[in-house]
Amino acid sequence: MKELNKILNYTFLFNKDIGISVKSILMLILVLILASFLIKFFKKFVKKRLQKEDENKFDTVFSFVSWLLYIVIFLTTLNSSGVNVTAIFAASAALLIGVGLALQTFFQDIISGIFIIIDQSVHVGDIIELDGKVGRVEEIKLRTTRAVTIDNKVLVIPNHKYLSNSLYNWTQNGTTTRESVSVGVAYGSDTQLVKSLLLKAVDEHPKIFKHPAALVVFENFGDSALEFKVVFTLNDSFQALIPKSEIRFRIDELFREHNISIPFPQRDIHIIKQ
Repeated sequence: MKELNKILNYTFLFNKDIGISVKSILMLILVLILASFLIKFFKKFVKKRLQKEDENKFDTVFSFVSWLLYIVIFLTTLNSSGVNVTAIFAASAALLIGVGLALQTFFQDIISGIFIIIDQSVHVGDIIELDGKVGRVEEIKLRTTRAVTIDNKVLVIPNHKYLSNSLYNWTQNGTTTRESVSVGVAYGSDTQLVKSLLLKAVDEHPKIFKHPAALVVFENFGDSALEFKVVFTLNDSFQALIPKSEIRFRIDELFREHNISIPFPQRDIHIIKQ
């Protein structure tokens, strides 16, 4: 019995000021288990009252907050058990500074993730463009955002990129976007015929909206061509590459039927003999 008492009263000493007893460890484990149960109960209680689209946002923020709660509970329990928490911090100050510097980007990602969720600048399903890369957002986590590109490649974006780079959200104002196809025709072509053929190529496509109606813009008198642009509305800008390609095929076919040529840059070379 005396030997058992000696074991229970044994103290692990980190230095002269820090001591953690077996009793403190047992109390710490008990408190963490109880806290884990209460946090999970609170999470379920709140999620039942949220809409489905808000549940993922709540899970992301709550995961970060729960870790903070565990840290606070851990330190508070140790301090209440008689452990000198201040001495622990003092003894590991250099280590904490090194870890903080190493995890600087990690914490930037977490803070950025919280900002994204709070201000709702990006949602799951949005089509975004960042650093010239376009993808559909599949998942927003606390540290990273997962998107899928048009060629089905997974794009993992660190959240701090949103703070340091310009983000283009293609679908924040809705899923419909205005797209365009540009083409040049030879000088001397019937511009009104060109306009009608461009509108015909667009109107025939099943994925192009009839309202708002497509329009043709006469952009410029180029160096070797009259430059036109036909503007239309799509419901899925993420897949815009395919209908735009099909419209170009149809434009080429219509131009050939009506003898409208698409020129290429030409240069005249004059040779002077002396």
